[in-house]
Amino acid sequence: MMKRYLMFVAVSLLAFALRAEVKVTASAPQTVVQGDQFRLSYTVNTQDVSGFQAPLSDDFSVLIGPNQSRQSSFQMINGRTTQSSTITYTYILMAKTAGTFTIPAATVTSGGKQYRSNSLRIEVLPPDKTTGSASSGSGNSGGGRMRTQDIGENISGKDLFIAVTASKKQVYEQEAILLTYKVYSLVSLSQLMGDMPELDGFHTQELPLPQQKSLKMEHYNGRNYGTVVWRQYLLFPQRSGKLTIPSIDFQAVVVQQDRNIDPFDAFFGGMTTMREVKKTVVAPALTIQVDALPTPKPDNFSGAVGQFTMSSSLTPQDIKANDALTLRLTVEGKGNMKLMKAPIVKFPQDFETYDAKTTDETKVTGNGVSGKMIYDFLAVPRHAGNYTIPAAEFCYFDTQAKEYKVIRTDAYDISVAKGKNSGRSSDFTDREDVRLLASDIRYIRQGDVVLHRPGEFFFGTLACWLWYVVPLLLFGVLVAVFRKKAIENANVAKMRNKKAGKAATKRLKQAGVLLKKGEPAAFYEEVMRALWGYLSDKLGIPVAELSKDNAAERLLQHGVGQSVVDSFLEVLNECEFARYAPGDPAQTMDKIFKAAGEVISAMESAIKR
Repeated sequence: MMKRYLMFVAVSLLAFALRAEVKVTASAPQTVVQGDQFRLSYTVNTQDVSGFQAPLSDDFSVLIGPNQSRQSSFQMINGRTTQSSTITYTYILMAKTAGTFTIPAATVTSGGKQYRSNSLRIEVLPPDKTTGSASSGSGNSGGGRMRTQDIGENISGKDLFIAVTASKKQVYEQEAILLTYKVYSLVSLSQLMGDMPELDGFHTQELPLPQQKSLKMEHYNGRNYGTVVWRQYLLFPQRSGKLTIPSIDFQAVVVQQDRNIDPFDAFFGGMTTMREVKKTVVAPALTIQVDALPTPKPDNFSGAVGQFTMSSSLTPQDIKANDALTLRLTVEGKGNMKLMKAPIVKFPQDFETYDAKTTDETKVTGNGVSGKMIYDFLAVPRHAGNYTIPAAEFCYFDTQAKEYKVIRTDAYDISVAKGKNSGRSSDFTDREDVRLLASDIRYIRQGDVVLHRPGEFFFGTLACWLWYVVPLLLFGVLVAVFRKKAIENANVAKMRNKKAGKAATKRLKQAGVLLKKGEPAAFYEEVMRALWGYLSDKLGIPVAELSKDNAAERLLQHGVGQSVVDSFLEVLNECEFARYAPGDPAQTMDKIFKAAGEVISAMESAIKR
């Protein structure tokens, strides 16, 4: 009796849980054509319903409905049986006028409780002007307006074409441009192939788009086309002037119907009367006017163009001598974030500092590169005392205000306590800590004993004067050497020139790590940073002012051979387009990694001469 009662309770609870999960789902095409028929369906995940009501808009004519259909299914997996049942209410509607309309939510009653569906928003396009009315039933699938032509029928430039648009036609250097290639088709398009050519004067990043393309209806120039965004690129112009995006030849494959095919041939051809026809579609060229950044540029200009904010944090707050602290600077915003330099931080002189560690948390979208770049500056105070870490500065060009702006963080006042190893540092403020220990025991002298005759004096001899003169000369030499080094360290451009090879080698090592991890996008970015960074440091040219043309010109002026310059440009081009090229990614990355190391070594040897 107890077992039956427990089973009854379990079944009741299960039925209640299933009833609590009742869902009503409405579905219909997002876009239809005026005069077209289309299907509107409401699906309920249970058949225990009543009182279905769908308040339809007067903008649609109800041709059929609501029709009911029921479906049940049973599944047994690993001895476990599951059951599901649905009921669907279907309408056949026709749009009366063009515009955008909302179909309100429908309601059903199940288990004494009322449930609502989602509402729908449908765009109704006007009919084609060329035909005066749309093809009947073409909106049922919600797809494009493509039709299957008869074999031999001409495919005109109005039936199939590619429109090229740029988000901006006039920009500043380094300002992002969204380049879009959009396909418009009235025919049965099955394939489209074409490669983006090299864009001279632009840094290019392709936006990820779905591999499976689905057409969406759009009214354009009086006709309803099936459209799809085929490719999108984010462009950053590297020099001023009129820059041209060349035209691209795409090879399209269009399916046409052969109504005169012999039945015998159709049988051995897979029982199909469809034939593929190739068509060349040309995407037109585009010209962009690029304005130079205003001059004079600030000395601390980071090369960043866009809109940015900056924040900072310091850890730990309590610090001891010879312990490390981290100053984190976060630059957040939208712009050429992958090409800008780190903010400037001036630590106190007694701090030992290291290069900033950069963390890239940006993403490429249709609105540009946005997100944040995180710079972690590691520093080690060597002496106890009170110090001030000055405010960090970041200078960028604001494309909206059309002026250079400098943003700063707060300064940090810190107190450095004496550390465990402070005795090894040059901190002599606490002299009372220095004591003579075990003064009752002295070292026993060892080795040969030199004896002097009575009356002999060391003072005034040649050895005595040498002991005075030689240290004085050594002191003068050391002063001259350290003074020369101080002058060289003050010359930032010269120091960057001197350390250009080491900085490039360090970046290539990081690229090698990314190569082993199999991260192509990050690998190519790091190799390009190594190449452009080496050129900027070695030739004393800001990254924002570098382009392939002036880089080649300056390299030739510094005595670099034409073959090395060509190799440098070739590596850059391969980095920009390797991820889009077919083939083995690992082999391509390994080839580019070796070529980058060789070309940097060759430039280092040529410029030193």
